[in-house]
Amino acid sequence: MSLFPPFDPDRDRREPRRRAFRPIPVRTLVPNIVTLLSLCAGLTAIRLGAEGRFELALAGIVFAAVLDGVDGRLARMLKGTSRFGAELDSLADFVNFGVAPALILYFWGLHDFKNVGWIVAIVFAICCGLRLARFNVMIDDPTRPAWAGNFFTGIPAPAGAIVVLLPLYLQFLGVSKVLIPTSLVLLYTLAIGILMISKLPVWSGKKLGTRVAPELVLPAFVLAVLFFALLISYPWEVLTVGTLIYLGCLPLGWKSYRRQAQADADRAAGAAAPAGTSPTGPATTAPAAAAEPGPAPPAPSGPEASHADRPTRLN
Repeated sequence: MSLFPPFDPDRDRREPRRRAFRPIPVRTLVPNIVTLLSLCAGLTAIRLGAEGRFELALAGIVFAAVLDGVDGRLARMLKGTSRFGAELDSLADFVNFGVAPALILYFWGLHDFKNVGWIVAIVFAICCGLRLARFNVMIDDPTRPAWAGNFFTGIPAPAGAIVVLLPLYLQFLGVSKVLIPTSLVLLYTLAIGILMISKLPVWSGKKLGTRVAPELVLPAFVLAVLFFALLISYPWEVLTVGTLIYLGCLPLGWKSYRRQAQADADRAAGAAAPAGTSPTGPATTAPAAAAEPGPAPPAPSGPEASHADRPTRLN
């Protein structure tokens, strides 16, 4: 008997008496290794924050955010998505972008308010966990229009972790702590936590850059190298400017979502109009059955049509 027997609940239900497992391709393990590396970075950031080495702690959070953006895309490129990877990714995100930033803020300044500061740190971490749980549930929503995939519901966990640490960036830029009162940091932390669990549409940028024109390949390489060079050479300036730009773009994302939702509603209203209705006047002849037109209800799909497991993903 193996010391670490494989486990596949779906296969065990289908074939309870036979458990023949094939070797797992290495390509399915690589994304999970990247996720574990990001988890190690987040846990190390907690230790560095407890030791008062906040510069390195923030570097650990940023490194974890970079790896979080890589593992999912790597899994899809290698066709190595799995349910195990999806659950591992969510747990790592909660630690890296919920627990770690909250503890770093507490060690940095929220501890001045003692119990109140600790409660604020707990609330931020819980908001991150709730946001991740909602994301896992909403991914199965069959009624969500295709264009809505360009938007997150609420600030995503990695962005929330980077944005909530803005007070530390400002301090490392030389801004006096007198100009960053801890009471303001308390309110700012709560505001970011609330935005994470809110229904604010936030542009995701997932479909940006999926295809690159041949003549833009070399400029794209140059821009990527330039960005990381600036991030390494001037980390606090880049993070501060990036955070302010991100916060400033939140209303623009909300307006874009409302505009597309209104256009979708107008198209649905036009499709629901009776066949005899003209754009400039009422219908000349309309059957009685069409007195109250409306779109046909969608066919059952998703969880309502079957009990299939949620899609395998890794981000």
